[in-house]
Amino acid sequence: MKVLVFSAKKFEIPYLESANKRKHKLTFIDDALSSETAMKAIGFDGISIFSADDASDLVIEKLKDFKIKFISLRSVGYDNVNINTASRLNIKVAHVPSYSPYAIAEHAVALLLALNRRLIESSQRVKRRNFDLSNLTGVDLNNKTIGIIGTGRIGSVMAKIMHGFGCKLMGHDIEVNNELVEKYNMQYMSLEDLCKGSDIISLHVPLNTKTHHLIDKYLIEKMKEGVIIINTARGAVLNTEHVINGLKDNIIGALGIDVYENEKRLFFKDRSYDYPNDDIIIKLNAIPNVLITGHHAFLTDEALTNIAETTIYNIDCWNEGKKTENELTNS
Repeated sequence: MKVLVFSAKKFEIPYLESANKRKHKLTFIDDALSSETAMKAIGFDGISIFSADDASDLVIEKLKDFKIKFISLRSVGYDNVNINTASRLNIKVAHVPSYSPYAIAEHAVALLLALNRRLIESSQRVKRRNFDLSNLTGVDLNNKTIGIIGTGRIGSVMAKIMHGFGCKLMGHDIEVNNELVEKYNMQYMSLEDLCKGSDIISLHVPLNTKTHHLIDKYLIEKMKEGVIIINTARGAVLNTEHVINGLKDNIIGALGIDVYENEKRLFFKDRSYDYPNDDIIIKLNAIPNVLITGHHAFLTDEALTNIAETTIYNIDCWNEGKKTENELTNS
C-alpha cells in the first residue's frame, strides 16, 4: 500500500520504518494535513496523520476526491477527524487506542515535582551562580490528597505512582476502577467534591462534548487555595482563560501542562522566529508558577514503538482486506 505520512517528525520516522519492515511504500512529509495540503495525497492509497492535523469535513471531502481510502492516526485522540463524514464517504479511519501509559503518567509526575520543588527556578539561579534559597520552598507530597480525573490506563498508573509517594487518592470517572479502590484505597466522588478536597488535581480524560472546558470558573472557585493542577490529557479540558484568572487570584498555586487548547497552530514546530499572535500562551508564559511542555509526554522509546507498531498494524489489516479492531468508522 502507498501511504503518505503527514506531519512526519524526525524522531518518529525510524520507529515507523522499523515497524513497517518495507511492507508498504511510506512517504514522509513535514506538512500537516489541511485543506491546502490535502492534494499532496493524490496517488496514494491512504494517509497517516498526527493529532494536530486537520481532518475536518471539508478536508475529508477532498481526500475522497483524491481516492484516499484509509486514514491511520498516530494518536489516541481523534477529535481532529470528522468520523461521521469519513464513514459516509467510506474512508476507513483507525487510531492507536493506547500506548505506554507510563510515558504520560510519569511526565505528569515530572511536571508536579518540578513545580512543587521549584526545580526550574533553582536550576536557573545556579546557572547564574546564585545559590540563594529564598522562595524555593515546596511541600511534602506524603499525606497530600491528589484528585485524579479519569482513572483509565493512564490515570490508574498515575494513581499507583502517587500512592507510592504516600498520597491519599481521590478519583472521578464514569466507571469505578475496583483495583484502585481495593489496593490503593482510592475514594471515588463527584467532580465538585474532588475539586474541594484535592491538594493536587491531575487530568487524564479524553476530549469530548462532556469534557470540553471541564475545569472552569465554577469548579476553580470550589478548589483549595494553592491547588496544583496538572494536565497531560487534552488542552481544551481546561478553560485556559478561567485557569489564568485562578492563578491570578491565588486559588491555583501552580499549573503544569503538556497540552494547550490552541496548540495546533503552535506546537511541534520551531517558532523561535515566527511566534504566532497568541495572547493566551503569552499570558501563561509570563506567570512564574506555570510550567509548559510542548506535548511531548508521549516521547519515550516505548511509547513511540507502540504507536508505530499499531499504525503499521492498522495499515496491514486494510492491505489484507481485513477490519482492524482499532477502526473508528462504520464504513
